[in-house]
Amino acid sequence: MLTTLANTTTPSIQPALPCAVNRIVAVDDDAFFRATLTNELAEHGYSVDAFPDAHSFLQALPGIEDADAILLDWTLEESCGLDLVPQIRQRGIHLPIIFLTGRSFASDELKAFESGATDFIDKARGIAVLLCRLRKIARPTGKVSIAARQLEVGDLMLKLHVSRAYWQGRDLGLTLGEYKILELLVSNAGCHVTYRDIYDQLHYRGFHAGSGSLGYRTNVRSAIKRLRSKLRAFQPDFDRIENYAAFGYVWRADSFS
Repeated sequence: MLTTLANTTTPSIQPALPCAVNRIVAVDDDAFFRATLTNELAEHGYSVDAFPDAHSFLQALPGIEDADAILLDWTLEESCGLDLVPQIRQRGIHLPIIFLTGRSFASDELKAFESGATDFIDKARGIAVLLCRLRKIARPTGKVSIAARQLEVGDLMLKLHVSRAYWQGRDLGLTLGEYKILELLVSNAGCHVTYRDIYDQLHYRGFHAGSGSLGYRTNVRSAIKRLRSKLRAFQPDFDRIENYAAFGYVWRADSFS
């Protein structure tokens, strides 16, 4: 359940930060989970339309076009959440779809993304992770210039169309991989980004390297170390990239000017 992360501490949540996602549609056949999900998201400024099964959800589809995202339980009592995706799309609804699951298998995750889903989250990860993923649907908190295709965050400017980063107007000289990591962190400011999500910026989703199942974390830590070093070459007291042990990294939200 989203309320419990057994014997762990969830990353800090920043409820005061602006969020562009307001209305969520959820489908889950577990009454307790639906109530918990609805209440916890409501505490963070979301309104939730929750449905107990595929039938009631499909009947309500004409009224959800103005929602911001759909949360689907991967395993419903009488159907698979995956089977609902084509029915949603056939009705001309193209909202982001996030699957929630109580059993996280790589094969299921692959099927979810192949169906066009936006995300696939193990329910045991907790509300903090779900909130961070929902924030990915929102627009970046920084100042974005559509014409110039730039994201400006304090002294940092990202030129999105050429994948270049500048600090106080000076090119940071980042590699493409370093730039991708920086853009990922800045675009999710205030939300912790997992080691896996960061690693995927360097390779591709599901790529594996390093010793053991979590060996890729060593590569991520090295990449973050190099990125910090390049930023500190321009601002020696740079400290805006913070680590959350065993989870990932976060670009401090209070770094926005």
